[in-house]
Amino acid sequence: MAQTASDRSKVSLLSLIALGSVPLIMVLGNSMLIPILPTMQEQLQITKFQASLVITLFSVPAGIIIPLAGFLSDRYNRKLVIIPALILYALGGLLAGIAVLLFAKPFAVIMTGRVLQGIGAAGTAPIAMALAGDIFQGAARSKALGIIEASNGLGKVLSPILGVLLSMITWFAVFFAFPLLCVPAALAIWFFIKEPKKDKAAQKVTHYLRALKVIFKREWKWLLTAYFAGASALFILFGVLFYLSHLLEDKYAIDGLLKGAILAVPLLAMSSTSYITGANIKKQKRLMKTLIVTGMLLIAIPLGLASFVTNAYVLLGLLVMSGIGTGLVLPCLNMLITSAVSMEERGIVTSFYGSVRFLGVAIGPPVFTWLMDLSRLVMFLSVAGLAFLSAALAMWLIRVPAEKPESPPAPNSIASESLRKLLAKRKARA
Repeated sequence: MAQTASDRSKVSLLSLIALGSVPLIMVLGNSMLIPILPTMQEQLQITKFQASLVITLFSVPAGIIIPLAGFLSDRYNRKLVIIPALILYALGGLLAGIAVLLFAKPFAVIMTGRVLQGIGAAGTAPIAMALAGDIFQGAARSKALGIIEASNGLGKVLSPILGVLLSMITWFAVFFAFPLLCVPAALAIWFFIKEPKKDKAAQKVTHYLRALKVIFKREWKWLLTAYFAGASALFILFGVLFYLSHLLEDKYAIDGLLKGAILAVPLLAMSSTSYITGANIKKQKRLMKTLIVTGMLLIAIPLGLASFVTNAYVLLGLLVMSGIGTGLVLPCLNMLITSAVSMEERGIVTSFYGSVRFLGVAIGPPVFTWLMDLSRLVMFLSVAGLAFLSAALAMWLIRVPAEKPESPPAPNSIASESLRKLLAKRKARA
């Protein structure tokens, strides 16, 4: 029986919900812990730098493993990467939580759990982004990617509040929340996502690596610039949140739910902007480049001004403006990168993007710890300069790529061309 338009709409909605749950849960891995880092530091009697490693030792393994996850998702199946990744993510959280209950000095085991969670996170949001690129096309793709980025942002909005609420039970309750969230998401991906079939002949390792080499040789300038912009935006976002979390407690003695709500304000601005941007950019790639440059400037200018501001309300307003800038940048980068290559190569290209995003998050808190010790002025001017540099590079180097063919690949696609040449050689030898 043929599906009606209503049936297709329901399938599409369920697919979007399932895909959106993955980045939402992934972002909780860091954002939910930021409000409790000062408490963790006190309870475990560790330094501020050691507390920042709770973020870093999640994000670094994720950044390293993401390209491998992308390769496996291109070669085999995206769902079969995402689902085990969510399970590993859950187990890492469970290990960290149990460590606090069982050991007098649990820090090392908590870090082991965080590393496991990072490895699991490698197979979540970046692969979900590639899967959305496979399932949706054209304007529907930009909307789907906007929803995924907005879901990522929503996770950032909810996570400080959720982290604070869970800490009212006990500070380490956040670790036990991960299994409760990951298992339903894994089931949703399994049941609600119908993954398009790939051309398996084009997925041999030699063809794949050759295609990857050609892609980066041809596109490296704008791709690396886009990667740099995404990493810079998230480095600044998580670094500023880390700074704000400590500022609220140390200077203003604000803790608990109020602290979580304040941390959520700039994140809500980012999430709302991400959704609106993703829903409206459609296939207007020149507009995307304009919004990337504009967004990086909106990050840079308020943070530069924040160097000279002491009023807490004005500072929060400037951080909201910076959040809006981040919300302009990320959906546009998502759309440009996922549309730059064909389906057979999309996983690895988006995974490298996901990798640098994670690494940006990873170095945020430790670098901001160091910058905070130098001076507030140096900290804000440094990150404002980084955002200005990213805006300038984006204006100069990001070009508008042509839309790449969807599966099955067109005769002139890279993977198909490589396959044809190899078959011709074998035929000649025979």
